[in-house]
Amino acid sequence: MRTLAWFLLLSFCLVSFYTPSVQAIPPFQKVFKKYYGEGQYTDKEKGPEFAAKVKEAKCFVCHDPKEPKKKKKRNRYGEELAKLLDKKKDKKNTEKIVEVLKTVAAIHTDPKDEASPTYGDLIKAGKLPGGKFVKPKKK
Repeated sequence: MRTLAWFLLLSFCLVSFYTPSVQAIPPFQKVFKKYYGEGQYTDKEKGPEFAAKVKEAKCFVCHDPKEPKKKKKRNRYGEELAKLLDKKKDKKNTEKIVEVLKTVAAIHTDPKDEASPTYGDLIKAGKLPGGKFVKPKKK
């Protein structure tokens, strides 16, 4: 019986170390929703519609919905945020998260095309910055 208990404990530990962690950090998502999702940043008419899109997209504002099992797979907007935020150091630093959101809002969606809209332009227009959200297919 004691051997079985140790085996189960060891198995649990191994599985927990090798299971990939979810990368969508709740504090980042919460600040994004508060800063953008409540409609104060977008056009007054598009604010509630944008807030609904953010609520539906959840983690996929920054992550790629085409690959929902790969939590480290981000869309371009999420990649820009990840360059500037550290998930461990910054998750409690609301001021830094807001500053990074502002910084990324000024970045063009296509870095090679200065005429492309910025992420902030997309958000102001009521569009998700990572592109149109399509619900992931359940397999």
